[in-house]
Amino acid sequence: MPDPADLTVADAARAIARRDLSPVDLTRACLARIEARNPALNAFVTVVPERALEEAARAEAELLAGQYRGPLHGIPIGLKDLYDTAGIETAAGSAVLRGRVPDRDAAAVARLREAGAVILGKTNTHEFAWGTTTNNPHTGPTRNPWAPDRIPGGSSGGSGAAVAARLCPAALGTDTGGSIRIPAALCGVVGLKPTFGRVSRAGIIPMSWQFDHAGPITRTVEDAAILLAAIAGYDPADFATVPVPVPDYRAALVPDIRGLRIGVPRDQFFGLLDPEVLVAVEEALETLRGLGAAVEDIDAGFTREQVISAWRLVNVEGRLYHAPWLEQQPEAYSEELRNVLLQPLPEPLDLSAAYLASYEIKEGVRRVLETVDLLAAPTTMRPASAIGEDPVEVEGVQLSTGAAFASLTMPFNLAGVPAVSIPCGFSAEGLPIGLQLAGRPFDEGTVLRAAFAYECATEWRRRTPPL
Repeated sequence: MPDPADLTVADAARAIARRDLSPVDLTRACLARIEARNPALNAFVTVVPERALEEAARAEAELLAGQYRGPLHGIPIGLKDLYDTAGIETAAGSAVLRGRVPDRDAAAVARLREAGAVILGKTNTHEFAWGTTTNNPHTGPTRNPWAPDRIPGGSSGGSGAAVAARLCPAALGTDTGGSIRIPAALCGVVGLKPTFGRVSRAGIIPMSWQFDHAGPITRTVEDAAILLAAIAGYDPADFATVPVPVPDYRAALVPDIRGLRIGVPRDQFFGLLDPEVLVAVEEALETLRGLGAAVEDIDAGFTREQVISAWRLVNVEGRLYHAPWLEQQPEAYSEELRNVLLQPLPEPLDLSAAYLASYEIKEGVRRVLETVDLLAAPTTMRPASAIGEDPVEVEGVQLSTGAAFASLTMPFNLAGVPAVSIPCGFSAEGLPIGLQLAGRPFDEGTVLRAAFAYECATEWRRRTPPL
């Protein structure tokens, strides 16, 4: 057997079920990998080895007693430092909440524990999730495992880097404008943003009540399906969750997408791209076509101006959430975030237009998805930029890191539809490139099915960072 830390969730689960692998040995292997590699990457900001080994020993005892809980039983998981964890600091990457130790788990964490997962610790995030780089002035920058001078993406950059570097088989992130899919794309792993309302955000420090999503970052599509099945479902503690059935996502993972209709919204997603990203995504579309999907150009149902307008709502909600702390301890915030949160609020007419734009994006994307099964696009405009580089360049155009890395992911947050990023190639410098697939509300099964078919037809998932 290979080093247990190199196993995917599914492979480790099969080995545990056969009793070829002990949860304790798997957890020890991940802790050893964290000890060896995390100092250079800064993916984890908190590790709880004693607690993790106790949980692993408990899982092993349950398994030996015939109390098998499923494919996450005994699997070590990392959590973005926005998820409340009972007895473990949750600080959201900020000095504002340093020392904050919740007395209960976030709903998604509680569901992972019910499934038998082992919690390794907390992964780094951009301060309060407000950024796309995970270059955090309080906890330090997280480094991309493929190139330590590059960003891993954000704001769930610690989770993306940890999974890519084989510090843990899987991790949870959050996604308001792309913060699961951006790190997945830049780190060469799989990142799934479920439908708005599919996974409870109760106990997760918010960025936007209207657009926050919780979801997994994994090394394979099958692993993403396993984690989503564990954390999905209605929760009365989160107003956004919907009491709809949670299907067997793994059952949808068949490498056959013949007849699937995939729309390519070129006007909204292909206008400004790094040439290597464009080539990789075009080749991915040809692969999907070769697998039997009908791939056609289509309009996405929204405009760039609507996206810019609707995004103002995030800034308004951020101001509301942070107002007490900004008044009491403004110096605890980084200058970068403090300046963002203290920007003047939109005028009433602008705010009204933002709500209208948000509604129009939702309606527009959902109408388009009545004519096709999926939308396909690049995840980001370019591969990972250098740490500290801002603005960044895309085809001679200077853009903020937020614009360069979130412009193509943000629309699917505003629309509330499920979207996944999967590896689809590498740049000449060896940096990963991501393909994004989005589907109908609560139809994660079709999104995962297409992603799985593409994954099976390519070799990208087999590449590992040169650590």
